[in-house]
Amino acid sequence: MKRFDDRIVMVTGAGSGIGEAAARRFASEGAKVVLIGRTKEKLDRVADSIDGETLVHVADVSDGDAMNQLVTDVVNRFGRIDVLVNNAGVAPGGKVHEADVNDWKQVMSINVDGVFYASRAALPELLKTKGAIVNVSSVSGLGGDWNMSMYNASKGAVSNLTRAMALDYGHEGVRVNAVCPSITRSDLTGSITGDEDLMKAFADRMPLGRAAEAEEVGDVIVFLASHDARFVNGVNLPVDGGIMASNGQPRLG
Repeated sequence: MKRFDDRIVMVTGAGSGIGEAAARRFASEGAKVVLIGRTKEKLDRVADSIDGETLVHVADVSDGDAMNQLVTDVVNRFGRIDVLVNNAGVAPGGKVHEADVNDWKQVMSINVDGVFYASRAALPELLKTKGAIVNVSSVSGLGGDWNMSMYNASKGAVSNLTRAMALDYGHEGVRVNAVCPSITRSDLTGSITGDEDLMKAFADRMPLGRAAEAEEVGDVIVFLASHDARFVNGVNLPVDGGIMASNGQPRLG
């Protein structure tokens, strides 16, 4: 038996990067995966390359009605929901006094409202199955970055929402955890990972000396959703190559 045989897993932002990697790993372990995102072509590409049953659902996570309809469609198709992975996100930069108000609204609506709406819609079904939610936060939700105030605010909200939901639903059998990646190779971070000088600066701060691959984060998401993590609840787990092990002082040797 695979860990997710006959389980129904919903993944937002599944068209690329961490979402795609998690969807592939869930499918390899027997899950039927619902691939959610805004671009049908990306979702279809992932679905066509996965060996297993999938459902492609085009939706905007920042639309609460769309998330309600998503859950209705998934339950009509599969009869249940076992796991929700809230992965969809955007990452604008900028200082507060320089920030575009529309960027602020977008990052909060996708990164925070999206987690809230999808979780709110799915929880009645997850309570029936004693399922799990895994949110994709960030090391930027555990500490601050230069020039990333909007993103920091959104991921800080995701990290604390994770803790609050873990308290509220743990006694009812639903576990809620989050992964907190550092820089990870994906479409979202292409402008960073493609810059050799910038990546050298990242590598100098990372004990493992490199960026993460999307699969390395996806594997941890699957672990947190699995029975192997059955007593793990309310954790914001750094998947960061050791960045959070530092107290912030410079390297001395």
